[in-house]
Amino acid sequence: MLAALRFLWNATRRHRFTPWRSDYLKWRIETYSGKKAETIEAADFWRFLWRERAELLRFFAWTGDFAAQSRRGSRTVWGGRFSAGRDAWSGGETPAAALKRESDG
Repeated sequence: MLAALRFLWNATRRHRFTPWRSDYLKWRIETYSGKKAETIEAADFWRFLWRERAELLRFFAWTGDFAAQSRRGSRTVWGGRFSAGRDAWSGGETPAAALKRESDG
């Protein structure tokens, strides 16, 4: 939970009480949803938060894992839920192995 609050505090700099005006958050929403940042208003912002709440909670958990790993000085910053260098959706195969398999195939 602390990681989520830290992220939100940093992401809403200069717009603490109006987070939908944060250029950074608008850019993130545009990147994720495809909606143009210039068109995002308060209602769009809250609708996005509600619709994507499960993914956002997962993202906040990841930021907590990431911060904990970096504080420990671990060389494997991508630890926690995912193994370093492995793609959780491809059966644990490294990206290089997947490319080689595809080019051989």
